[in-house]
Amino acid sequence: MSALICVARIGAAHGVRGAVKLWTFTEDPFAVKRYGPLLSKDGKRQFELAQVREAKDHLVATFKGVATRDEAERLNGIELYVARDKLPATDEDEYYHADLIGLDAVTTDGDALGRVLAIHNFGAGDIIEIAPLKGATMLLPFSNAVVPEVDLKGGRVVIALPRIEGDDKDEGLPTSRPGEGRDP
Repeated sequence: MSALICVARIGAAHGVRGAVKLWTFTEDPFAVKRYGPLLSKDGKRQFELAQVREAKDHLVATFKGVATRDEAERLNGIELYVARDKLPATDEDEYYHADLIGLDAVTTDGDALGRVLAIHNFGAGDIIEIAPLKGATMLLPFSNAVVPEVDLKGGRVVIALPRIEGDDKDEGLPTSRPGEGRDP
């Protein structure tokens, strides 16, 4: 089986007849119904959607075999997965997070930088998280300027490290915090 991709998360029970709130992570929220049985993260449990309808900012769904509120409440928080090969192909310069996580990160000069840990989006665009060979984790914009090349077949991403003004430290010059002066 190919890698599993998280496509939804079950939320709180909705009503008394076994329905739940369903938060989808697909471009088309209703696509989760087309993928067939959904799997738990470990792949041991299957969930088959019986009905799905749109709500304000999520879906309301019922699963086959879940008929009561108590049964629905026990599902709260379960993430639902499908095999990667069931998902549609991506366009050029479009990637599934699972395809990027674990890739080697190299500089534009080809020097090893680290590994891709995750892709985040906190509302202002995608961010790539790199675990460097040493030092603190790096969070960088996932843009063409910073990530000019993604080579899935080669198992790497090329990172053009942004130059931060003032990053070069002048050796031997005294420094002070803003608002602090040096004694004459």
